Amino acid sequence: MNPLLSLSGVDAGYDGVPVVYDLDLTVGEGEVVALLGSNGAGKTTTLLTISGLLPRLGGELTVLGAGVSDGRHRTERRTLDLARRGLAHVPEDRALFFELTAGENLRLGAQRGDDEAVETALESFPRLHELSHRNAGLLSGGEQQMLALARALAGRPRLLLIDEMSLGLAPIVVEQLLPTVRAIADDTGAGVLLVEQQVPAALAIADRVYVLRRGRVAIEGNASDLRRRRDLLEASYLGDIDEDK
Repeated sequence: MNPLLSLSGVDAGYDGVPVVYDLDLTVGEGEVVALLGSNGAGKTTTLLTISGLLPRLGGELTVLGAGVSDGRHRTERRTLDLARRGLAHVPEDRALFFELTAGENLRLGAQRGDDEAVETALESFPRLHELSHRNAGLLSGGEQQMLALARALAGRPRLLLIDEMSLGLAPIVVEQLLPTVRAIADDTGAGVLLVEQQVPAALAIADRVYVLRRGRVAIEGNASDLRRRRDLLEASYLGDIDEDK
């Protein structure tokens, strides 16, 4: 089966200067893939490049069966094309419209008139039912993250990118949200690429893992293997990997 997302030798960065080098990465249907690494490793840059918000500097990028255009094409056109194919991106700042209600934010994420998709998204986050008439800017951090995820789900995505879902949230909220990400992949068949700093929590729900260090893949493998090899994972963050182990 062809992957929903495939990067082959991808270089990515800003103003023509790469910060991610020669990246190979795949995400399959119904799979949760964790992209880990310390701050500045290139995780967010990778997601922005996949979603068309940054031009690819090199290599090949295929999303949902079609190649993604390079920097010669307008960013707005790339991003719109990818969204129409079924890509949803939840950025680390959540990108909510704070002056709109939670319900209005949700409806913006759905295709016009697709009330069923909105209701399905709310089933994953029932707390949002009672918050639907409250402005998004008045929600707590955890409620805003629920809303951002639900809005993405309302678009019926086939591929979901989630950047730093736990940022600024209490550990107990993270423990509630991450299993929902696992359920989304299992129940809808969507592929998920998850950037996350809470490493144990990410490993608990992921199928596979890539660890970036200074823009390059330091480790890739099954999450179950890395759960047993925490020493190897810690070494990748510190840059002290013995390749013979």
